[in-house]
Amino acid sequence: MEVNSENENWDLEIRANDNLFNLHLKDVWNYRDLLWLLVRRDFVSFYKQTILGPLWFFIQPIFTTLVFTVIFNQLANIKVGSAPPMLFYMAGTVSWNYFSDCLTKTSTVFRDNSAIFGKVYFPRLIMPLSIVVSNLVKFGVQFILFTALLVFFMFKGLAHPNAYICLFPIIMLLMALLGLGVGLIVTAMTTKYRDLTFVVTFGMQLLMYATPIIYPLAAAPQKYRWIIALNPMCGLVETFRYGFIGAGQFYSGAFFYSVAASLVVMVLGLVVFNKVEKNFVDTV
Repeated sequence: MEVNSENENWDLEIRANDNLFNLHLKDVWNYRDLLWLLVRRDFVSFYKQTILGPLWFFIQPIFTTLVFTVIFNQLANIKVGSAPPMLFYMAGTVSWNYFSDCLTKTSTVFRDNSAIFGKVYFPRLIMPLSIVVSNLVKFGVQFILFTALLVFFMFKGLAHPNAYICLFPIIMLLMALLGLGVGLIVTAMTTKYRDLTFVVTFGMQLLMYATPIIYPLAAAPQKYRWIIALNPMCGLVETFRYGFIGAGQFYSGAFFYSVAASLVVMVLGLVVFNKVEKNFVDTV
């Protein structure tokens, strides 16, 4: 029996050759149920078979803030301006953790999911997107902790949120784009160069010290400030902290540089990821 292929209505059509800039966003939307399932899996697996369960979401930023306060503020005597040291470090820790988690976990997407990628078709972009969304849930939990500390110091008259707090959604979006973009580039390159996995592991620790997390940008020597400001996270962290607790100032040049850098890195990451996903199974 002859079948008329022109009249067939397929739910999904997979083509071998495709445009490099075709990101299959329609397919990503069609698979949104899978996205939410992966987000739920990541969230539940984080505290599954642990004694303290979801409390680990709070323990990490609390202990990091306490250690930073004792080591860098009390022992190293690094000045953080007029802001309470604990609130200053909590703001930096919470924002940095979100960016760091997005980058490090998306940087191993191809390697960690090579088995399922080789067996089942679905838009590969679903995996890194699920990581970004699940990290956003984790950030939301830690942000509640930060908000409680902020309200406490506001009642004591030591924290002064200002109008720049309205940039908060944009800052979070840019952090996600920056972390996701760099992570996509790294995961694409690690299909051939596994060394990059180790570079990311210790590179993130070094990058944190090159970002104004434990010190305000104003405390850095004048001749080094422009070098620190080249880090796209610098403008985002400084704006986040200034908007919520009134510490430091708004560096417009650093912020708009962060906006441009985040968008460029994200577009570059998507293009590289889209190119490598077609044949990475042969090399990973």
